[in-house]
Amino acid sequence: MAVPLISSQPFLVFFSFFTLCLLADPVLGITRHYKFDIKLHNVTRLCRTRSIVSVNRQFPGPRIVAREGDQLLIKVVNHVPNNISIHWHGIRQLRSGWADGPAYVTQCPIQTGQSYVYNFTIVGQRGTLFWHAHISWLRATLYGPIIILPKRGVPYPFAKPYKEVPIIFGEWFNTDPEAVISQALQTGGGPNVSDAYTINGLPGPLYNCSAKGTK
Repeated sequence: MAVPLISSQPFLVFFSFFTLCLLADPVLGITRHYKFDIKLHNVTRLCRTRSIVSVNRQFPGPRIVAREGDQLLIKVVNHVPNNISIHWHGIRQLRSGWADGPAYVTQCPIQTGQSYVYNFTIVGQRGTLFWHAHISWLRATLYGPIIILPKRGVPYPFAKPYKEVPIIFGEWFNTDPEAVISQALQTGGGPNVSDAYTINGLPGPLYNCSAKGTK
């Protein structure tokens, strides 16, 4: 006696619907691409101009904006004589320790003319952190904010802000910070203090010449 075949059409319909639901799920993160070109450019502060190491000719460097659950692919290209590595300060590197950035600890630094792609996913974090160079004192000019938004559909743990303005505190040296730390290592003393404290790369109004010639 012939046995009737069970139609697979309902299963296919269900499977297709389930697959579409997964693909359309707003909770899943996306992949965000950034490119950091490490280059020298002239910056004037306190009426003195000097060449600094920067990202994309910005000081402070560009902001990274992502949502919780997003994957970040950040290509860093080194165009300067210094070896370079970037640390994503506060990011939990779950199964991506090689992307943490401390030179000679979790990675070999990026040499002149070379590039490296940092690949990591933001898991269980939201808020504002920052990135900076993690080799010698290059972090004096190589830094910027990381803004992690909640997943789509997930509210803030407070009233949603009208606008977000990162405020980054830093320091400015009239001389090359690499020379400052080199002198300190040779003498065994502490390094010279900075010439100014900065807010978003600019010295406060109480410093001489603080409002002139900034670029």
